[in-house]
Amino acid sequence: MPESMTSTDVPIQTKQILLVEDEVVFANAVKKHLQRKGYSVNLATDLDTARQCYKKNTPDLILLDMRLPDGSGLDLLCEIKSKNTSIEILVMSAYGELEDAVSAMKLGASDYLKKPIDLEELFVNVKKVFEKNDLAQKLNYSEKREQHASEEVNFLGECESINSIRMQVEKISALSQSESGIPPTILILGETGTGKDVVARLMHSKSSLSKKPFVHVDCASLPKDLIESELFGHEKGAFTNANASRAGLIEAAEDGVLFLDEIAEIPIDLQSKLLAVLERRSLRRLGSTKERPIAAWIIAATNRDIQLLVDSGEFRSDLYYRLNVISLTMPALRERDNDVILLANYCATMTSKRYSLEFDGFTDEAIKLIKNYSWYGNVRELKHLIERAVLLNGGGTLDANILGIDINKTSEEESDVNDETTLGEAELRLIKTALERTNRNVSKAARELGITRMALRYRIKKYNL
Repeated sequence: MPESMTSTDVPIQTKQILLVEDEVVFANAVKKHLQRKGYSVNLATDLDTARQCYKKNTPDLILLDMRLPDGSGLDLLCEIKSKNTSIEILVMSAYGELEDAVSAMKLGASDYLKKPIDLEELFVNVKKVFEKNDLAQKLNYSEKREQHASEEVNFLGECESINSIRMQVEKISALSQSESGIPPTILILGETGTGKDVVARLMHSKSSLSKKPFVHVDCASLPKDLIESELFGHEKGAFTNANASRAGLIEAAEDGVLFLDEIAEIPIDLQSKLLAVLERRSLRRLGSTKERPIAAWIIAATNRDIQLLVDSGEFRSDLYYRLNVISLTMPALRERDNDVILLANYCATMTSKRYSLEFDGFTDEAIKLIKNYSWYGNVRELKHLIERAVLLNGGGTLDANILGIDINKTSEEESDVNDETTLGEAELRLIKTALERTNRNVSKAARELGITRMALRYRIKKYNL
C-alpha cells in the first residue's frame, strides 16, 4: 500500500514540497527519492523561479539551499517568513556556510542539514518536520475541542419519538467502527430549534471519530459573495484580497465530521460543486487545479421541505439523493408529550447553576402554560425563554407571569395554523413576532430565536421584512 493511502482507501493529503537547489544532479536525485516516498515535489533552480512556484501554489515545506545563482537563500527565507510564519523551511548548507545556517535558524527555519546529504537522512528529516507540524495541529484542534466539549452532549427526552432517534443514532454511530471506509452521509430533517445540531454532535461523540474534529458550518450565515471561498478554500491571488492560501471549512474537518447545517441555503450554482465533493471525495480550492482528498464524515441538516425545493428546482435532485443516504426526522416539541416539562426543568437548573442562583421549580400555572404553548421555535425557543425567566426572577420559583408568554397571542397564532401551514410560514411568523417584541433589535431578536445575527439578517432579507 502506498504511503499516501490509508486502510479506508481514502488518500491522505499529499504533502507539497518546494525544492530550491541549483545543483541539478543532486536536485533531481532528491526529487525522485522524495516522490518515491509519496511526496509531491516542485523543483526551482534559482530564487526567481522559487518565488513564482511559491506564488502559484503554497507548499507545505521548502527545502532551501543557501547559495543560489541569483542570490542568497536567506533573502527568500526572510521574505517568505515575513508573510507566512507557519510554513516549514528546511535549509541546506555546505561546509563554510554554517553562519548562514545559524542566521536561517534565527529567521525561523525549522532545521538545517549540512552537505553532502544522504538521501535517506534527508527523508528522515523531512518526515520529522511534517510529524512535528501535524502533532502541533492536532494539539491545537484538541485544545479547541476541549473548550467546546467540557460538557457532555445532552440529548434529553423520554417520549417514543426521541427514544427512536436515540436508537438510530446508536446504530449509525456504530457504522463508523467499520473498516470498510467512511460512514454514509446523514441528512437530519426537522423544524427550526428541534435539536438537529445536538443529534449531529451526539453521533460524533458516540462514533470512532469522537477524538477528531467536528466542524459545524451554518450555511445560512455564510456571506453570499464569500460562501465558495469559505467552504472550498482558496489559493493566494484567487481573487481580490486573497493575500494567502487558506483551507476551507470542508478541508478543516480533516478525517472528522463535517456538519452542514441549513444545507438548503447553499446557492444552486454551488450545489454542483458540493455534489462533486461528495461523489469524488476530493475538492479544488478556488484558483487551484490541484485535487485535495476529503476524508470527513458528512452530516447535513435542513429545516425546510427539501423535496418541495427539489420539485421547484431550487435544490438539485442529484445532490438531495446523494445526501439522503440515511435520514432522521426530528419531532417538533409540541409533539413530544411531557418532554417539554423535563426540558424546561433542565434549562432552568442549568441557568441557575451558571449564574449561582437557586431554582425551586415552577408553579402549577406555569407548568400548565408551558404545556399548552405551541413552541413554534421548539427547544431553542423554550431554552431562551426559560433562561430569561430565571434571570429576571433571580432564581426561586417561576410563575406564569415571569415566563412572559402571551396566552391570547398564543391562541391567535394557533388559530392561524392548520394542516396546510408550511414550515416557511411558521418561520416567518416566529421572526415577525421576535422583531416586534424587540422593537426590531436584530441582536436581541436573534438571541430570542437562538440563531446568529447573520442568519437572522439573511432571513429578514429573504422574507422582505
